Amino acid sequence: MTRSPATPLPPPKARRRLRETAALTQTQLADRVGVTPGTVRAWESGRTTPRGRKREAYAKLLKTLAEEAAVQAPEPEPEVEPEGKPQPQPESQPQPQPVAAPEPVALTPAQAFDALYAFSAPALVRQTFLLTGRREQARESVERAFQAAWEHWPEVARDRDPVGWVRATAYEYALSPWQRLRPRHRHPEPPPADPGDRTLLNALLRLPPRHRRTLVLYDGVGLDLPETAAETEASTPATANRLLRAREAVAGRLPALADPQVLHRRLAELASNERLRAAEPPTVRRGGERRARLRTRAAIAFTVALVATTALTVRTAPTHYEPPVSPGQAVRGVPQRVAPGALSDEELELRQKLRDQMQDGPERLSPRLE
Repeated sequence: MTRSPATPLPPPKARRRLRETAALTQTQLADRVGVTPGTVRAWESGRTTPRGRKREAYAKLLKTLAEEAAVQAPEPEPEVEPEGKPQPQPESQPQPQPVAAPEPVALTPAQAFDALYAFSAPALVRQTFLLTGRREQARESVERAFQAAWEHWPEVARDRDPVGWVRATAYEYALSPWQRLRPRHRHPEPPPADPGDRTLLNALLRLPPRHRRTLVLYDGVGLDLPETAAETEASTPATANRLLRAREAVAGRLPALADPQVLHRRLAELASNERLRAAEPPTVRRGGERRARLRTRAAIAFTVALVATTALTVRTAPTHYEPPVSPGQAVRGVPQRVAPGALSDEELELRQKLRDQMQDGPERLSPRLE
């Protein structure tokens, strides 16, 4: 059995141009194809390619939009010459030179970073809030992720999905177990005002961090299963298992959210109801540069201290070997040293006896004159 060839699709930029020409948003196009807006965003950016029935439906819709755009385009009307004698043709006129299209203005690294931050930071803060349930921690996580992106900007600028790079870094920082040791974590923040949002947020926070992250990426952000597996650094079967378990846990607490479409809508509403604002791009860039300078100065100070300690050790170290002095040992049979004092009667008698007795031995010779 032979498979039919896949339906050809226009390039990603042409897909977006057709959608914009038809005045359709990504959400409207996703509803007509039967996918999420995040999937349409991935198709138009070229990160993923549709397959199977979704590819057929997407290609058919793009073909319809192209035909409608061709019909709506006005055809140039042919010029009609007035009746009478024909107009004289000019003998030879210089042909106008084609005007070159203006080249796109290249953005500086700071301008490109600010554009990426303004485009994705608000949504990333809302998504991170679904992971942590803390507003300040969500803002701080996104700012730290963008500061890391600014430090590695050449790498991030060449990445196929810079938003995904920043999102993965922000999620890792937000779900780090070290966050529990911070004093801020000991004081709970006020919950959402709406009871339904509060119940949904509590159900999300009761999930394990890996299951919660998988659920937010797939049902909240709208990534495909392979993209979710790649971002969470897990296999596709493991990611699917985590997603199913997370959905079962949420549906067990909130039966109305058993439908994935309803769950996706409620997650978007929960993130949108919170008034979460991100800092300005220049503030984030300056904060990242300041932290980089502090780390550089700390590294230099540590290196200088290490060099000074090594030099002091070399200067004060002995230049030759000195054998250690062995510890003293007690000698047996030697009476203990007694402090001087008055002699006893026996000692006095012995001293007198020694003085009275003549010393035995040869007489002393002395020189004499004869």
